[in-house]
Amino acid sequence: MSDNLYLFTGPEIGLRSDEIEGLKRNLARKASGVDYHLFYANETPSASVVSLLMNGSLFSDAKFVVFANAELIKKKEDIEVISEWKKTASDESVLVLVSDEIGVDKKLEALVSKDKKKIFWELFDNKKTQWVTDFFKRQGYSIEPDAVETILELVENNTAALAAECGRFFVCFDKSHTITEKDADSLLSHNREESPFTLFDALAGTGSKTERLENALEILQKIRLSKDSSGVQLIAGLTYCFRKLSVWHTLQASGSVSPVDLKSKGFASSKMQEQYRRAARIWNTADCKAILALLAGTDMQIRSDGTALEENALQTLIYLIVQKNGQPAFAYETD
Repeated sequence: MSDNLYLFTGPEIGLRSDEIEGLKRNLARKASGVDYHLFYANETPSASVVSLLMNGSLFSDAKFVVFANAELIKKKEDIEVISEWKKTASDESVLVLVSDEIGVDKKLEALVSKDKKKIFWELFDNKKTQWVTDFFKRQGYSIEPDAVETILELVENNTAALAAECGRFFVCFDKSHTITEKDADSLLSHNREESPFTLFDALAGTGSKTERLENALEILQKIRLSKDSSGVQLIAGLTYCFRKLSVWHTLQASGSVSPVDLKSKGFASSKMQEQYRRAARIWNTADCKAILALLAGTDMQIRSDGTALEENALQTLIYLIVQKNGQPAFAYETD
């Protein structure tokens, strides 16, 4: 029997993925062959996952399974089947429970040994700045501080997305060239893929409600057609933006705000400050609370209903953010 049950939670998917890859390499060194599988708790029953782990394979000695959306594993029978597997699990089978949330059901969490659990917190802004700088340095490139800030503005808030986007600079520029703010803006703004952050920028645009809604729905459609089309991840990105808008409101309400205050809260660049200034004119503090509640409710709805109704839920979400400032669809619209 071997303790090969892991629980990795938290929003920092880049570092979490690195940890999972390390576990895969460790298992590959021990076994002559490994089958790798990824399942989602809202799509595949726990019993099916455990059955696969317990059954032998003709072509490999070991199995490595990542079971995502683990926060949805709450039923007694689902937790019990994982518990029974752990009691008899061999060295050749590994199960990694994964969630973007901070925690999972307490009974499920209790099955996992303390040294097998890890929360991957989102990096603080100063840590992200250092991460980007070090990433370029390891590849033999130098980069200006303003360029780092621009990258952090334009790229999704996790190291997996940062690594993918920063890698594009190594194709476009020679190592003798120092990456500037202009380089970063040109490469990422003009050729960027749509993301929750470009969607937020469209939601906080300068046009009328109708124009903002049309632009936002167009970006939503592009995101849904891309490889990163997860509704849960999209909601997580928008939640980050509206939480940051709440921080902006708190700063402004405190009175005089210095550049140091803005930088310490993640509003270092003039471009980001202008974006949140626009957003603050559209949504006040109460609106932010309503929108965050709406985002949380839509997240729960998607996780509960599965992918079948996800598209409709996301379109409704965007409509309510623009037209109702986060209020339910039946709420009276005053303007």
